[in-house]
Order: sequence, then structure tokens, then C-alpha cells
Amino acid sequence: MNCFLCPRKCGKDRDIEKGYCCASSKIKIAKYSLFEYEEPCISGKKGSGAIFFSHCILGCVFCQNYEISSLKKGKEITEEELANIFKELEMLGAENINLVNPTHYVLNIIKALKIYRPKIPIVYNTHGYESLQTLKMLKDYVDIFLPDFKYYSNTTAKKYSNVDDYVEVTKKALLYMRELKSDIYDGEMMKQGLLIRHMIMPLQTNESIEILTWIKNNLKDTKVSLMAQYTPYARASEFKEINRKITKREYTKVVDKYLELGLDGYVQDRESAKTLYIPSWDYQSVFDRLKYSSNI
Repeated sequence: MNCFLCPRKCGKDRDIEKGYCCASSKIKIAKYSLFEYEEPCISGKKGSGAIFFSHCILGCVFCQNYEISSLKKGKEITEEELANIFKELEMLGAENINLVNPTHYVLNIIKALKIYRPKIPIVYNTHGYESLQTLKMLKDYVDIFLPDFKYYSNTTAKKYSNVDDYVEVTKKALLYMRELKSDIYDGEMMKQGLLIRHMIMPLQTNESIEILTWIKNNLKDTKVSLMAQYTPYARASEFKEINRKITKREYTKVVDKYLELGLDGYVQDRESAKTLYIPSWDYQSVFDRLKYSSNI
């Protein structure tokens, strides 16, 4: 079947050739585990049940998951095995099932959720560059949308993620996510809704302010996670202007605007800019654990 899942609409038949994302029609993942480094309302006390999918439709030059998003590392699994992973993570006490970078596997994910639907929320953890048609397919399968809003300039998006229309597409996607899911919390834990992430980047503070202002004006009462963990990684060394962490001045400028706008959510400390948040990829353990999970 020709693939039009993402806004690039490459139309490749992924049964016989790779799409723009370099993925075939088979699911490939690099890791699944209880993950404690998401926002408190996602990780909770026990951790989010994160599943890290290989390949990506963007390919950001600074991606901290570069090894699996651009270098294509990972292990292929079936929809039945993915369903068993849902079940295992749920049994381990995961607060939710966290689908990390899932866009190009939406059809596979829906099949797996039809095999086994956990009784915990399903989190769609995405770069934000999403097709409305694909989001509509997810309406009855996803509880929480956790998207990035990376750029407010298509020139910047083109330079660092090779995408020409990121801003327009992402705005429409965020508005539609908000339309699909209202916010529901059980105490501190998010059970349904939309939480938008934005990461401050070197020399991009004006874009950060534009993004925060747009969210305030267009997505009233939507929580924002302002991230300061940018660390030069992957191909960032090829771009001198982003081959460093953000400065205290850059951080303060954006945080001050966040507070001025009266946004609610989370603000990450600048000291969080470290490789601690990059998972270790142990591909063989995926198959080793699947032997166990298939018997659950």
C-alpha cells in the first residue's frame, strides 16, 4: 500500500521499497522500558512505558536519538509482538504506553492496539509534523498527545530538519489535537489531553517567543513543557551556530516570556542539558525480552 501517513506524502509502497522515513512496512524498535525522564504528569512514580521506534520522517541534525532515527538501528517486530510489549509494560506498572516517534508506524500500532488495548493511557509522543488524516485515524486509540513545536520559521525547519512547511502543518496539527482531546487529570497524572513541548535552541530565542505567544493566543489553557536540555549531538557540529548549549541569557529570555504570558506546565532547568536523557540502545535485549513477553 502506498504510504501517505506523514505530511511529506512520499507515496512509496513500503512493502517493496523504503519511504522517505527509510522505514519499510515492518515495525522496527530500538528499546522499550519504564522511562522516568518525561514530564511528571507522564512519568509519575513508576515511569512511562516508553517504546522507541526506529527511523523518522524529519531527521533533525541535532537529534539525541540520532542512532535510531537517522542511522536506522533497531530490531524488526510484528504487530503481535508489539501488543505483547504493551501487555508487559502494563504488568510492570507503567503509568501509560508512550509511543516515541510513532508517525510512520501508525497503521501497525492500530493493528497492535486491536490485538491488545492496555487499560492505561496511550501517549502519542511526536515531533508535531503530522497529517490531519493520520491524526483522525488515531482518535479512538490515543489518549494523550505529546507533540513538539520545534520551529517558528520554515527557513530554520528546512535547515535543521529538511522540511519546507513545518510551521503551517504543525499549527494545524496542534489545533486538531486540541479538538480531539480535552484535558483530564487524575491528581497529578495526565489521563487524556494535549501537552506541548518546546525546546530552546541556540540563537533561536525569537522563534521560541513566537511559539509561546502563538500557543497562548490559539490554544488557551493548554499546558506547555519548556525544555532547556539542548545538547549538541549527531550532526550539530556541522552547524557552528548550534554546536553549543544554550546560554543563561538565552534561557532567561525565553523563561521570562513564558512567565509573562502566564503559561502553565513545566520549565526545565538549564542544568538539564546533558546526555543523561539519551537512552542507551540495546537492540538484542528487545528480542530477548520478547521471548518472555510472548508468554504473558
